[in-house]
Amino acid sequence: MRQLLAQIMKFGVVGVIAFVIDFGVMVFLTEVFGLSPVVSATISFTVSVIFNYLASMRYVFRHREGMSRRREFIIFVVLSVLGLLINDALMWIGTERLVLDYRAVKIFATAVVMVWNFVTRKIFLEDHGEQPKA
Repeated sequence: MRQLLAQIMKFGVVGVIAFVIDFGVMVFLTEVFGLSPVVSATISFTVSVIFNYLASMRYVFRHREGMSRRREFIIFVVLSVLGLLINDALMWIGTERLVLDYRAVKIFATAVVMVWNFVTRKIFLEDHGEQPKA
């Protein structure tokens, strides 16, 4: 249990940094370039995925033996794209249907996608034969 909590904490640190990248790029694109919040959120989410992959697979999850880095990256991207769809759906519902502030909606969407990311990466990417990195 202690190792799982340590892993969740590392995931949280990586997630906070990825969120700062994601949120900052989204606000920048929306405010400076006048892009719609959904388009800005899509671009910013994509930028943050690159950082997230590198940091998550180095510091949070143990590489699954027998899985190539290419396959690992493809699975990571597929899971991230599904997370992006969840993110964009929540952004669209929150901003277009409920007419809420896009920044508040983004914070909620990020929390939902964060749970999705941790659970699916743990299931599909982590080596379950060994203990997580301490």
